[in-house]
Amino acid sequence: MSSEKPLRVVVAGLGNMGRSHALAYHTNPGFEIAALINRSDVPLPPGLSGYGIRRSFDEALRDERPEIACIATYSDSHADYAVKAFEAGCHVFVEKPLATTVADAKRVVAAAKANGKKLVVGYILRHHPSWIRLIAEARKLGGPYVFRMNLNQQSSGHSWQTHKQLMQTTSPIVDCGVHYLDVMLQITDARPVEVRGMGLRLTDEVAPTMYNYGHLQVLFDDGSVGWYEAGWGPMISETAFFVKDVISPNGCVSIVMKEGVKSDDIDTHTKTSTLRLHSAATVAEGKFAKPDEMLSMEGEPGHQELCDREQAFLLKAVREDIDLTRHMDDAVKSLAVCLAADESVRSGKAVQL
Repeated sequence: MSSEKPLRVVVAGLGNMGRSHALAYHTNPGFEIAALINRSDVPLPPGLSGYGIRRSFDEALRDERPEIACIATYSDSHADYAVKAFEAGCHVFVEKPLATTVADAKRVVAAAKANGKKLVVGYILRHHPSWIRLIAEARKLGGPYVFRMNLNQQSSGHSWQTHKQLMQTTSPIVDCGVHYLDVMLQITDARPVEVRGMGLRLTDEVAPTMYNYGHLQVLFDDGSVGWYEAGWGPMISETAFFVKDVISPNGCVSIVMKEGVKSDDIDTHTKTSTLRLHSAATVAEGKFAKPDEMLSMEGEPGHQELCDREQAFLLKAVREDIDLTRHMDDAVKSLAVCLAADESVRSGKAVQL
């Protein structure tokens, strides 16, 4: 790859994820940053301080003619920015969620196909070796499955300000839930058929039409069932904030977290610490045939290294013309489930998919 010309990239949105992706481009010789774009000036980490910050995404596409557009803006602009980038001849990396409606998500996928370009969605767990192992171990158990997952965040200060900004357009069960519905979809090849949701606005600091705690339940056509829970804010409990548990008739695979980790630590959202494998097989007198197996995940990548891996995958997808059809389909499906849950929260009724 090093002998090939670097791909020029523009990065739109310089929040936590946008800065991390920009650093990934900066350190990967396969890329060259053509422009960083943000609505206002923000502090840049070492490595990015030499780049200026532009204001207009449209002007950067027109002036720089990049090969790659990285979109890490707020969710309500993802679809429009992605379509503009495809029509300008770019491959696109877009942070999750892909869009804020299923129709917009399908519009983005259609634009990628119509323009013959790659679309990679920012499902960071797809590039995490521990999560890849969890998915593989769960698939070996065989379904139907019970999925028990959550990611609650007791946020304050800057973290709470970020969450309130996100909730101007997207609820927690949509913003974070797409990650974990994507994991469910990778474990079971079954189709989600029904979604139920409930939520509660626990603070006057978010709009009356928004809620900062949500819980969804999803039913699959193979009998599998799953739930996901997400709450944000200073009132959220630190007890059992990180549950990742997959159960089948043959046993279960779970993530066991270390004591004392904080729910709003961005590395906590991806680090797994230990995988626990349990077999349901029994022998004489109904005793378990073997003890649980504990798989240490020491040395796993941190948040920045995972962002580096995401962009390395994008480079590989472009250079090697990888077929991303399943990747795009799963992104639309996971979003559809979470948006249906959001609809269910608001209507009080189950939603058929």
